[in-house]
Amino acid sequence: MRNEKTPIAVEGYPFIAIAVTATALCFLFSLKVPAVIGLSVTLFCAYFFRNPERITPDVERAVVAPADGRIIYLGDVHEELFDAEMVKISIFMSVFNVHVNRAPVSGRVTDIRYIKGKFLDVRDERATFENEQNCMLVESDEGTKIKVVQVAGLIARRIVCYPGIGDRLVRGKRYGLIRFGSRLDVYLPKDTELRVAMGDKTVAGETILGILP
Repeated sequence: MRNEKTPIAVEGYPFIAIAVTATALCFLFSLKVPAVIGLSVTLFCAYFFRNPERITPDVERAVVAPADGRIIYLGDVHEELFDAEMVKISIFMSVFNVHVNRAPVSGRVTDIRYIKGKFLDVRDERATFENEQNCMLVESDEGTKIKVVQVAGLIARRIVCYPGIGDRLVRGKRYGLIRFGSRLDVYLPKDTELRVAMGDKTVAGETILGILP
């Protein structure tokens, strides 16, 4: 997968390059205020696309958080693709969170579905059904089926997902990102032993959401 050895996600390079160029031109023409703004934008882009290393816990059947952020929804839902009652955990990522997403379990990608849609505030539960999103179905090494959905937010306009159907995921490894504010929805079997609660903060690749049955 991409971004395994880069301190800044490669998807951020174009944004940083544009900001650096604009800042340099402003300094060149002695435009002090625009130059300061440009420098601030450059630093923000570098900060937003930061790509820190994480230590994934070696816990059998554990599901780790796919995103940094805060849990804004946790409850039972009917998942249509599996036609089953499941537990849904939604993680909200603000623009200040790391936006590199990590695989919640080790297993095989059985399906990927990209859906065009709106760009509602992702804290609005309608975003789950109406926003642009990328849905990935995964069968864990233990044979458990889960769903992970990258949902674009109010100012997010680009979802990136590296694996394809049939590819293998490794728990805690990077598998994609979303640019500028978004959420991740994770659907787990109803009898999963949960380890988090509403309002909890999560660290991608490290926080254990639950233990699969």
